[in-house]
Amino acid sequence: MKNKIRVFLLAILMMCGMFSVRIQAQVVEDFKPSAVNQPGKQYPMVNSEGRVRVQISAPEATHVQFDISAVKYDLIKDENGIWTGECAPQDEGFHYYQLWVDGAAVPDPGSLYYYGASRWGSGIEIPAKDQDFYALKNVPHGQVTEQIYYSEQSKSMRRCFVYTPPGYNKDINKKYPVLYLQHGGGEDETGWSNQGHANLIMDNLIADGKSVPFIIVMDNGTWAMPRPPRNRDQQGERPREWPPKGWADGFMNTLLEDIIPMIDVNYRTIADGEHRAMAGLSMGGMQTRVITLANPDVFSYVGMFSGGSISPEDVENAPGFKEKNKLLFISYGSRELENGRGFGGDPKANTEALKEAGMNTHFYVSPLTAHEWQSWRRGLHEFAPLLFTK
Repeated sequence: MKNKIRVFLLAILMMCGMFSVRIQAQVVEDFKPSAVNQPGKQYPMVNSEGRVRVQISAPEATHVQFDISAVKYDLIKDENGIWTGECAPQDEGFHYYQLWVDGAAVPDPGSLYYYGASRWGSGIEIPAKDQDFYALKNVPHGQVTEQIYYSEQSKSMRRCFVYTPPGYNKDINKKYPVLYLQHGGGEDETGWSNQGHANLIMDNLIADGKSVPFIIVMDNGTWAMPRPPRNRDQQGERPREWPPKGWADGFMNTLLEDIIPMIDVNYRTIADGEHRAMAGLSMGGMQTRVITLANPDVFSYVGMFSGGSISPEDVENAPGFKEKNKLLFISYGSRELENGRGFGGDPKANTEALKEAGMNTHFYVSPLTAHEWQSWRRGLHEFAPLLFTK
Protein backbone atom coordinates (compact mmCIF):
# COMPACT_ATOMS: atom_id res chain seq x y z
CA MET A 1 0.00 0.00 0.00
CA LYS A 2 2.82 2.39 0.89
CA ASN A 3 4.49 1.70 -2.46
CA LYS A 4 1.25 2.51 -4.30
CA ILE A 5 0.95 5.80 -2.40
CA ARG A 6 4.56 6.69 -3.26
CA VAL A 7 3.92 5.93 -6.95
CA PHE A 8 0.72 7.99 -6.87
CA LEU A 9 2.46 10.97 -5.23
CA LEU A 10 5.36 10.71 -7.65
CA ALA A 11 2.94 10.75 -10.58
CA ILE A 12 1.24 13.86 -9.20
CA LEU A 13 4.61 15.61 -8.75
CA MET A 14 5.64 14.73 -12.29
CA MET A 15 2.34 16.05 -13.66
CA CYS A 16 2.78 19.26 -11.66
CA GLY A 17 6.31 19.63 -12.96
CA MET A 18 5.15 19.11 -16.55
CA PHE A 19 2.37 21.66 -16.03
CA SER A 20 4.89 24.12 -14.57
CA VAL A 21 7.18 23.70 -17.59
CA ARG A 22 4.23 24.33 -19.91
CA ILE A 23 3.34 27.49 -18.00
CA GLN A 24 6.91 28.73 -18.13
CA ALA A 25 7.17 27.91 -21.83
CA GLN A 26 4.06 29.84 -22.82
CA VAL A 27 4.93 32.53 -25.34
CA VAL A 28 3.12 35.84 -25.71
CA GLU A 29 1.99 36.01 -29.34
CA ASP A 30 2.53 39.69 -30.01
CA PHE A 31 5.63 39.37 -32.18
CA LYS A 32 6.58 42.23 -34.50
CA PRO A 33 9.33 42.45 -37.13
CA SER A 34 12.64 43.61 -35.68
CA ALA A 35 13.67 47.23 -36.18
CA VAL A 36 16.95 46.02 -37.72
CA ASN A 37 15.58 43.65 -40.35
CA GLN A 38 16.62 43.86 -43.96
CA PRO A 39 14.06 45.82 -46.02
CA GLY A 40 10.81 43.91 -46.50
CA LYS A 41 11.76 40.99 -44.22
CA GLN A 42 9.23 39.88 -41.59
CA TYR A 43 11.69 37.74 -39.61
CA PRO A 44 13.33 37.90 -37.14
CA MET A 45 10.56 39.12 -34.83
CA VAL A 46 10.53 40.33 -31.24
CA ASN A 47 7.68 40.15 -28.70
CA SER A 48 6.86 42.12 -25.56
CA GLU A 49 8.72 39.59 -23.39
CA GLY A 50 11.97 40.20 -25.27
CA ARG A 51 11.84 36.84 -27.03
CA VAL A 52 13.20 36.62 -30.56
CA ARG A 53 11.49 34.42 -33.16
CA VAL A 54 13.49 33.44 -36.23
CA GLN A 55 12.51 31.66 -39.42
CA ILE A 56 14.57 30.28 -42.27
CA SER A 57 13.84 28.16 -45.36
CA ALA A 58 16.11 25.11 -45.44
CA PRO A 59 14.11 22.18 -46.93
CA GLU A 60 17.06 19.79 -47.13
CA ALA A 61 18.43 20.51 -43.64
CA THR A 62 18.00 17.97 -40.85
CA HIS A 63 18.87 20.11 -37.79
CA VAL A 64 18.62 23.90 -37.42
CA GLN A 65 19.33 25.92 -34.28
CA PHE A 66 19.07 29.54 -33.18
CA ASP A 67 22.18 30.68 -31.25
CA ILE A 68 21.88 33.79 -29.07
CA SER A 69 23.52 34.83 -25.77
CA ALA A 70 25.58 31.60 -25.80
CA VAL A 71 22.45 29.38 -25.82
CA LYS A 72 21.24 27.29 -28.76
CA TYR A 73 17.52 26.70 -29.37
CA ASP A 74 16.21 23.97 -31.69
CA LEU A 75 13.95 25.14 -34.51
CA ILE A 76 10.97 23.15 -35.81
CA LYS A 77 10.54 22.30 -39.49
CA ASP A 78 7.14 22.42 -41.23
CA GLU A 79 5.95 20.56 -44.33
CA ASN A 80 7.33 23.27 -46.60
CA GLY A 81 10.86 23.10 -45.19
CA ILE A 82 10.48 26.29 -43.14
CA TRP A 83 12.23 26.20 -39.77
CA THR A 84 10.81 28.39 -36.96
CA GLY A 85 11.51 28.88 -33.28
CA GLU A 86 12.21 31.38 -30.56
CA CYS A 87 14.53 31.98 -27.63
CA ALA A 88 14.02 32.79 -23.98
CA PRO A 89 13.51 36.47 -23.07
CA GLN A 90 16.64 38.57 -23.65
CA ASP A 91 18.00 41.67 -21.94
CA GLU A 92 16.99 44.97 -23.49
CA GLY A 93 19.25 46.29 -26.23
CA PHE A 94 21.39 44.85 -29.01
CA HIS A 95 22.50 41.21 -29.31
CA TYR A 96 24.55 39.28 -31.84
CA TYR A 97 23.16 35.93 -32.98
CA GLN A 98 23.53 33.29 -35.66
CA LEU A 99 21.84 30.19 -37.03
CA TRP A 100 23.28 26.69 -37.20
CA VAL A 101 22.21 24.66 -40.23
CA ASP A 102 23.40 21.06 -40.03
CA GLY A 103 26.42 22.14 -38.05
CA ALA A 104 27.32 25.17 -40.17
CA ALA A 105 27.11 28.63 -38.56
CA VAL A 106 25.36 31.07 -40.89
CA PRO A 107 23.90 34.59 -40.59
CA ASP A 108 20.14 35.03 -40.67
CA PRO A 109 19.18 36.20 -44.20
CA GLY A 110 16.45 38.36 -42.66
CA SER A 111 18.59 40.60 -40.41
CA LEU A 112 21.04 43.38 -41.05
CA TYR A 113 24.66 42.41 -40.51
CA TYR A 114 27.10 43.73 -37.93
CA TYR A 115 30.75 43.07 -37.23
CA GLY A 116 31.12 41.25 -33.91
CA ALA A 117 32.61 37.99 -32.61
CA SER A 118 35.28 38.47 -35.34
CA ARG A 119 32.77 38.07 -38.18
CA TRP A 120 29.99 39.82 -40.04
CA GLY A 121 26.77 38.34 -38.71
CA SER A 122 23.24 38.93 -37.52
CA GLY A 123 22.04 41.33 -34.87
CA ILE A 124 18.77 41.98 -33.09
CA GLU A 125 17.37 44.91 -31.10
CA ILE A 126 15.26 44.16 -28.04
CA PRO A 127 13.28 47.38 -27.50
CA ALA A 128 14.47 49.13 -24.34
CA LYS A 129 12.47 51.28 -21.97
CA ASP A 130 15.14 53.97 -22.20
CA GLN A 131 15.81 53.70 -25.94
CA ASP A 132 14.82 57.35 -26.45
CA PHE A 133 18.36 58.52 -25.68
CA TYR A 134 19.71 56.81 -28.82
CA ALA A 135 16.59 57.18 -31.00
CA LEU A 136 16.72 58.84 -34.42
CA LYS A 137 14.97 62.17 -33.86
CA ASN A 138 14.24 65.39 -35.71
CA VAL A 139 17.16 67.28 -34.17
CA PRO A 140 20.35 68.69 -35.73
CA HIS A 141 22.62 65.81 -36.69
CA GLY A 142 26.34 65.46 -36.95
CA GLN A 143 28.18 63.36 -39.52
CA VAL A 144 30.08 60.09 -39.36
CA THR A 145 32.72 59.98 -42.10
CA GLU A 146 35.24 57.36 -43.15
CA GLN A 147 38.80 58.65 -42.88
CA ILE A 148 41.41 56.64 -44.78
CA TYR A 149 45.06 57.15 -43.88
CA TYR A 150 48.50 55.57 -44.11
CA SER A 151 50.10 54.27 -40.93
CA GLU A 152 53.86 54.59 -40.65
CA GLN A 153 53.74 52.29 -37.62
CA SER A 154 52.16 49.35 -39.46
CA LYS A 155 53.25 50.34 -42.98
CA SER A 156 49.70 49.86 -44.17
CA MET A 157 46.54 51.69 -45.16
CA ARG A 158 44.02 52.02 -42.36
CA ARG A 159 40.71 53.70 -41.73
CA CYS A 160 38.81 55.21 -38.87
CA PHE A 161 35.34 56.71 -38.54
CA VAL A 162 35.04 60.27 -37.33
CA TYR A 163 31.94 61.87 -35.81
CA THR A 164 31.76 65.63 -36.19
CA PRO A 165 28.97 67.33 -34.21
CA PRO A 166 26.05 69.33 -35.63
CA GLY A 167 27.21 72.69 -36.98
CA TYR A 168 30.81 71.57 -37.54
CA ASN A 169 30.72 72.64 -41.20
CA LYS A 170 29.01 75.99 -40.55
CA ASP A 171 31.51 77.79 -38.34
CA ILE A 172 34.87 77.05 -39.94
CA ASN A 173 36.76 78.90 -37.22
CA LYS A 174 35.49 76.89 -34.28
CA LYS A 175 37.74 74.18 -32.85
CA TYR A 176 36.63 71.12 -30.88
CA PRO A 177 37.86 68.70 -28.20
CA VAL A 178 38.28 65.06 -29.25
CA LEU A 179 37.24 61.71 -27.75
CA TYR A 180 39.10 58.63 -29.00
CA LEU A 181 36.53 55.86 -28.54
CA GLN A 182 37.49 52.19 -28.84
CA HIS A 183 35.51 49.01 -29.56
CA GLY A 184 35.70 45.63 -27.86
CA GLY A 185 37.38 42.34 -28.73
CA GLY A 186 36.11 40.74 -31.94
CA GLU A 187 34.65 44.07 -33.09
CA ASP A 188 36.06 46.87 -35.23
CA GLU A 189 35.85 50.57 -36.01
CA THR A 190 32.23 50.24 -37.20
CA GLY A 191 30.93 49.08 -33.81
CA TRP A 192 30.34 52.33 -31.96
CA SER A 193 28.29 53.90 -34.76
CA ASN A 194 26.50 50.76 -36.04
CA GLN A 195 25.77 48.87 -32.82
CA GLY A 196 26.41 51.60 -30.27
CA HIS A 197 24.63 54.53 -31.98
CA ALA A 198 27.31 56.83 -30.58
CA ASN A 199 26.43 59.53 -33.13
CA LEU A 200 22.73 59.50 -32.22
CA ILE A 201 23.54 59.53 -28.50
CA MET A 202 25.67 62.63 -29.03
CA ASP A 203 23.17 64.35 -31.34
CA ASN A 204 20.44 63.96 -28.73
CA LEU A 205 22.63 65.05 -25.81
CA ILE A 206 23.80 68.14 -27.69
CA ALA A 207 20.25 68.99 -28.78
CA ASP A 208 19.13 68.78 -25.14
CA GLY A 209 22.00 70.98 -24.00
CA LYS A 210 23.45 68.15 -21.88
CA SER A 211 26.84 67.83 -23.57
CA VAL A 212 29.33 70.18 -25.16
CA PRO A 213 29.96 69.34 -28.83
CA PHE A 214 33.11 67.34 -29.52
CA ILE A 215 34.64 65.13 -32.19
CA ILE A 216 34.72 61.34 -31.77
CA VAL A 217 37.35 59.17 -33.47
CA MET A 218 36.64 55.44 -33.74
CA ASP A 219 39.56 53.32 -34.95
CA ASN A 220 40.46 49.63 -35.08
CA GLY A 221 42.38 48.47 -32.01
CA THR A 222 42.34 44.73 -32.80
CA TRP A 223 45.44 42.88 -31.66
CA ALA A 224 46.63 39.27 -31.81
CA MET A 225 48.35 37.13 -29.18
CA PRO A 226 52.05 36.70 -30.11
CA ARG A 227 52.85 33.15 -31.24
CA PRO A 228 54.75 31.29 -29.89
CA PRO A 229 54.88 31.01 -26.90
CA ARG A 230 51.61 31.43 -25.03
CA ASN A 231 53.27 31.64 -21.59
CA ARG A 232 51.07 28.97 -20.03
CA ASP A 233 51.08 27.99 -16.40
CA GLN A 234 52.28 24.55 -15.31
CA GLN A 235 48.89 22.99 -16.03
CA GLY A 236 48.88 24.56 -19.51
CA GLU A 237 45.45 26.04 -18.91
CA ARG A 238 45.97 29.81 -19.06
CA PRO A 239 48.69 32.48 -19.33
CA ARG A 240 50.42 33.42 -16.07
CA GLU A 241 49.94 37.08 -16.99
CA TRP A 242 46.81 38.36 -18.69
CA PRO A 243 46.80 40.37 -20.78
CA PRO A 244 50.45 39.70 -21.66
CA LYS A 245 52.99 42.46 -21.15
CA GLY A 246 53.12 44.89 -24.06
CA TRP A 247 49.86 43.66 -25.58
CA ALA A 248 48.58 47.22 -26.23
CA ASP A 249 51.86 48.67 -27.51
CA GLY A 250 51.03 48.22 -31.20
CA PHE A 251 47.80 50.18 -31.07
CA MET A 252 49.24 52.69 -28.60
CA ASN A 253 52.05 53.54 -31.02
CA THR A 254 49.62 53.79 -33.93
CA LEU A 255 47.32 56.02 -31.92
CA LEU A 256 50.07 58.36 -30.70
CA GLU A 257 52.20 58.49 -33.83
CA ASP A 258 49.65 58.15 -36.64
CA ILE A 259 46.03 58.65 -35.63
CA ILE A 260 46.17 61.68 -33.33
CA PRO A 261 48.52 63.68 -35.60
CA MET A 262 46.38 62.82 -38.63
CA ILE A 263 43.19 63.92 -36.87
CA ASP A 264 44.79 67.18 -35.68
CA VAL A 265 45.89 67.98 -39.24
CA ASN A 266 42.61 67.12 -40.97
CA TYR A 267 40.05 68.31 -38.40
CA ARG A 268 39.61 71.47 -36.38
CA THR A 269 40.73 70.13 -33.03
CA ILE A 270 41.97 71.77 -29.86
CA ALA A 271 45.22 69.87 -30.05
CA ASP A 272 46.31 69.51 -26.44
CA GLY A 273 45.93 66.99 -23.65
CA GLU A 274 43.45 69.10 -21.72
CA HIS A 275 40.96 68.78 -24.60
CA ARG A 276 41.55 65.13 -25.41
CA ALA A 277 39.78 62.06 -23.98
CA MET A 278 40.05 58.31 -24.45
CA ALA A 279 37.47 55.65 -23.66
CA GLY A 280 36.58 52.14 -24.69
CA LEU A 281 34.45 49.11 -23.98
CA SER A 282 35.78 45.75 -22.78
CA MET A 283 39.10 45.27 -24.64
CA GLY A 284 38.96 48.94 -25.63
CA GLY A 285 38.61 49.85 -21.97
CA MET A 286 41.65 47.76 -21.16
CA GLN A 287 43.58 49.55 -23.92
CA THR A 288 42.39 52.87 -22.53
CA ARG A 289 43.74 51.98 -19.10
CA VAL A 290 47.21 51.08 -20.39
CA ILE A 291 47.51 53.98 -22.83
CA THR A 292 46.22 56.78 -20.60
CA LEU A 293 48.26 55.72 -17.56
CA ALA A 294 51.38 55.77 -19.74
CA ASN A 295 50.52 59.10 -21.41
CA PRO A 296 48.99 61.52 -18.91
CA ASP A 297 50.12 64.49 -21.04
CA VAL A 298 48.05 63.24 -24.00
CA PHE A 299 44.67 62.46 -22.38
CA SER A 300 42.97 64.28 -19.49
CA TYR A 301 39.65 62.41 -19.54
CA VAL A 302 39.38 58.62 -19.23
CA GLY A 303 36.41 56.27 -19.61
CA MET A 304 36.29 52.49 -19.22
CA PHE A 305 33.09 50.57 -19.95
CA SER A 306 33.20 46.93 -18.74
CA GLY A 307 36.96 46.97 -19.14
CA GLY A 308 38.41 46.76 -15.65
CA SER A 309 39.33 49.81 -13.60
CA ILE A 310 42.27 51.90 -12.45
CA SER A 311 43.52 51.21 -8.94
CA PRO A 312 45.33 53.46 -6.45
CA GLU A 313 48.44 51.36 -7.11
CA ASP A 314 48.13 52.02 -10.86
CA VAL A 315 48.03 55.76 -10.19
CA GLU A 316 51.00 55.59 -7.83
CA ASN A 317 53.02 53.88 -10.58
CA ALA A 318 52.00 56.42 -13.26
CA PRO A 319 53.80 59.73 -12.62
CA GLY A 320 51.67 62.71 -13.55
CA PHE A 321 48.43 60.82 -14.05
CA LYS A 322 46.68 62.05 -10.90
CA GLU A 323 47.77 65.63 -11.46
CA LYS A 324 46.82 65.75 -15.16
CA ASN A 325 43.60 63.70 -15.06
CA LYS A 326 40.33 65.65 -15.01
CA LEU A 327 37.91 62.71 -15.05
CA LEU A 328 38.03 58.96 -14.51
CA PHE A 329 34.75 57.24 -15.42
CA ILE A 330 34.16 53.51 -14.82
CA SER A 331 30.95 51.66 -15.73
CA TYR A 332 29.57 48.13 -15.80
CA GLY A 333 26.33 46.29 -16.39
CA SER A 334 24.72 45.17 -13.14
CA ARG A 335 24.75 41.52 -14.22
CA GLU A 336 28.50 41.72 -14.84
CA LEU A 337 29.13 42.76 -11.27
CA GLU A 338 26.80 40.03 -9.98
CA ASN A 339 28.87 37.50 -11.92
CA GLY A 340 32.18 38.88 -10.71
CA ARG A 341 33.24 40.36 -14.05
CA GLY A 342 34.99 43.30 -12.44
CA PHE A 343 38.52 41.97 -13.04
CA GLY A 344 41.63 43.77 -11.85
CA GLY A 345 40.25 44.28 -8.36
CA ASP A 346 36.89 45.62 -7.24
CA PRO A 347 36.12 48.39 -9.78
CA LYS A 348 33.79 50.28 -7.47
CA ALA A 349 36.21 50.12 -4.53
CA ASN A 350 39.10 51.24 -6.76
CA THR A 351 37.09 54.16 -8.11
CA GLU A 352 35.88 55.26 -4.68
CA ALA A 353 39.41 55.04 -3.26
CA LEU A 354 40.67 57.38 -5.98
CA LYS A 355 37.82 59.78 -5.29
CA GLU A 356 38.82 59.84 -1.62
CA ALA A 357 42.37 60.54 -2.76
CA GLY A 358 41.14 63.70 -4.51
CA MET A 359 40.51 62.57 -8.09
CA ASN A 360 37.31 63.34 -10.01
CA THR A 361 35.90 59.82 -10.45
CA HIS A 362 32.48 58.49 -11.39
CA PHE A 363 31.15 54.93 -11.14
CA TYR A 364 28.02 54.00 -13.12
CA VAL A 365 26.05 50.74 -13.17
CA SER A 366 23.68 49.98 -16.05
CA PRO A 367 20.58 48.28 -14.59
CA LEU A 368 19.73 44.73 -15.66
CA THR A 369 22.34 44.40 -18.40
CA ALA A 370 25.44 42.28 -18.83
CA HIS A 371 28.56 42.48 -21.05
CA GLU A 372 26.55 43.89 -23.95
CA TRP A 373 25.89 46.99 -26.01
CA GLN A 374 23.09 48.37 -23.86
CA SER A 375 25.55 48.64 -20.97
CA TRP A 376 28.01 50.51 -23.18
CA ARG A 377 25.42 52.78 -24.78
CA ARG A 378 24.30 53.81 -21.32
CA GLY A 379 27.92 54.21 -20.26
CA LEU A 380 28.62 56.64 -23.10
CA HIS A 381 25.37 58.48 -22.38
CA GLU A 382 26.48 59.06 -18.78
CA PHE A 383 30.13 59.76 -19.67
CA ALA A 384 29.71 62.31 -22.48
CA PRO A 385 28.06 65.10 -20.40
CA LEU A 386 31.04 65.00 -18.02
CA LEU A 387 33.61 65.67 -20.73
CA PHE A 388 35.41 68.95 -21.40
CA THR A 389 33.47 70.89 -18.79
CA LYS A 390 36.48 72.29 -16.94
